[in-house]
Amino acid sequence: MKKAGLFLSTAAGGAIAFASAAGAQSPTAQAPAVSAQSRPLSAPAAPAPVLPPASSAPIVPDSQFQEALPSLDPALGAPLEPLESFDVTDAPVTAAPTAPVPGAPPANDPALTEPLTPIGSFDVATPAPGAETPDDAPGPIEPVRYTLDVEGLDEIGLEDEFRDLSALEDSDGEATNGSQVQQRADEDELLAVRLLRSQGYYDATATATVEQLVEPGRLRVVLTAVPGQRYNFGAIRIDGPDTRPPGLAREALPLKSGAPIVAIDVEAAEANVRLRLPQQGYPFPEIGLRDILLDPDTRLGDYTLPVQPGPRSSFAGFTTEGDLAFDADHVGVLARFKRGELYDQRKVDDLREAMIATGLFTTVSAEPVRTNEAAPDGNEYVNILVRQDAGPARSISGSAGYATGEGFRAEATWEHRNFFRPEGAIRASVIAGTQEQTVRFQFRRANAGQRDRTVLLQAEAGRRDYAAFRGYTTRLSGLISRESTPIWQKKWTWAYGAEIIATNESRIGEPDLSIGDAFLLAGVSGQLGYDASNSLLDPTKGFRLLGRINPETSLRDPTQPYIRNFVDGSVYFPASDNITIAARTRIGSIFGADLDELAPSRRIYAGGGGSVRGFGFQELGPKDVLANPDFDPEDPDKEPATILVPRGGRSVVEFALEARYRFGNFGIVPFIDAGQVYDSQFPTLSDLRFGVGIGGRFYTNFGPIRADIAMPIGRREGESKLAVYVSIGQAF
Repeated sequence: MKKAGLFLSTAAGGAIAFASAAGAQSPTAQAPAVSAQSRPLSAPAAPAPVLPPASSAPIVPDSQFQEALPSLDPALGAPLEPLESFDVTDAPVTAAPTAPVPGAPPANDPALTEPLTPIGSFDVATPAPGAETPDDAPGPIEPVRYTLDVEGLDEIGLEDEFRDLSALEDSDGEATNGSQVQQRADEDELLAVRLLRSQGYYDATATATVEQLVEPGRLRVVLTAVPGQRYNFGAIRIDGPDTRPPGLAREALPLKSGAPIVAIDVEAAEANVRLRLPQQGYPFPEIGLRDILLDPDTRLGDYTLPVQPGPRSSFAGFTTEGDLAFDADHVGVLARFKRGELYDQRKVDDLREAMIATGLFTTVSAEPVRTNEAAPDGNEYVNILVRQDAGPARSISGSAGYATGEGFRAEATWEHRNFFRPEGAIRASVIAGTQEQTVRFQFRRANAGQRDRTVLLQAEAGRRDYAAFRGYTTRLSGLISRESTPIWQKKWTWAYGAEIIATNESRIGEPDLSIGDAFLLAGVSGQLGYDASNSLLDPTKGFRLLGRINPETSLRDPTQPYIRNFVDGSVYFPASDNITIAARTRIGSIFGADLDELAPSRRIYAGGGGSVRGFGFQELGPKDVLANPDFDPEDPDKEPATILVPRGGRSVVEFALEARYRFGNFGIVPFIDAGQVYDSQFPTLSDLRFGVGIGGRFYTNFGPIRADIAMPIGRREGESKLAVYVSIGQAF
């Protein structure tokens, strides 16, 4: 049995097209017909003519054929006469007389010499709107209306796709005339065949007939498709040099013998080869034109894909060019690979994404470049060429918002992101709000000697007016941290730092600004986190743990050291494809000091969007009844004589449970939160308060935007009736 040598390529409409190889007997000469005999798309194949058996004996012997040939004229071999012997004298040419054309005007007709009528004498005025149309003027042409019936495609699941692409369907059953309907029907014949062949039905035919209905101007189009038998893959082979380890290209080609030859599957499989080889040490693969041998009898196609993997490569170093934001040494800090490691395109893509995340570039690219230098393991070294186009380093930004229990808050920031190269940013911020007014200066070096390690130095001074206290605070702090980012979410994160605080605070009324009455505090902090969730901003499975310790002491006599400790944990369980159950708990405690020995700002509070929803910021926990300094005895109705002031505590416990239901880019999240603050060193789990609510989610490429509304259960005096929270990311 002969097989047809065919090259597989993509035809319009997603079909796989075949072109016959030279010298091969092919079921088709061009895309997309692949039947055993070349024939029109809408007609069945004619039967092959019956030929007599072939014979190898000649019909006429060569000797007899030569004797029957006539002899040639000997004059044909004589030399030609020289050109000079010819007479080339010009002879006069006389034109032959022409007969007059019947009906033509005489040559001397005087009307031919008269001037033309001036253009201005013609009436070219446009008829006024509403003018009467002459009775003999032609009326508007009525469109031809038609219906489309499709047969033979629904059984194999292609009718919906056909109607989405159909020229007849696209015109909503209306055409100018019958000829236009026929043109669309012809296009749909070809479309049906392309779709069928894209699914492996290479003997498919389609016929469209146009029928005149009884009603004038009404047509019926019937498209009948005959799929025929489906072709499946036979042998599947990679042609070209093998890889190390062997068979990498074949492993990356997810085609199986016996599976239907489907266009989109073939294209996806070959794209996977182009993707996987650069991830396994081959940065320069070349994928040739596929070849398929179809057997019309067995309906099998033997598939061959030429692959030149190129040199197996290892990372060498970096070169960079363009308008530089930083040099090649800092590019090496961002890279997650070292010299001599096997090349992996994913690590090159990660480097490019990390450079984009710095915010210092208009455009940036990273690509491998051959060096022709051999590595010790026999691989070839490749350099990574980074092209930089530095963008503006300075920016001015602002934000504003409102939250229940916190009031209005606006912030304006000026920043230079590369003042101290590389990535040494300085930032100045001003915060103005109902409860906070602050000026803050920061120095922040990102990727400080190591990827995602950050050094932060900060100085700030401001006033705070919270429900629990009022205060004027100055703070100097420093922090070194290893951060988790959406580009590189890490299992382990850590941070450590130190701070000095000078603060004048009062639980009621304005505090005195005397240095002698200020709290002077110094402390250090440490934090360790473990993240086993599957997303930084929108986890659906896994868990997280975070522990923090913060020893502090007073710099005034008598010194009173104490330790603030917090442990946070959360877990995420996918109940179904679109429902995630999420739970969170938090436990905190202060060791070594009584409540009255702690500055109000160093106590523990609860309530708010990141704590127990349904309660305002710092609203949850024990409260004291204190005299209102704004009370006016002469106007007692203006302000109450006493107010409830949150006391804060030395321990806290919080719980939260959510059911996150997502549909498309939106979601609904019912939730219940619980918690309480205690005076004791350890939480007792007594008098737990609950808040319930519901939230909405809008899912974006960078994470969900959330808006939650909640209310307290068993609301008490001084507590919010309703609380609203808006932020980016899930609540936990």
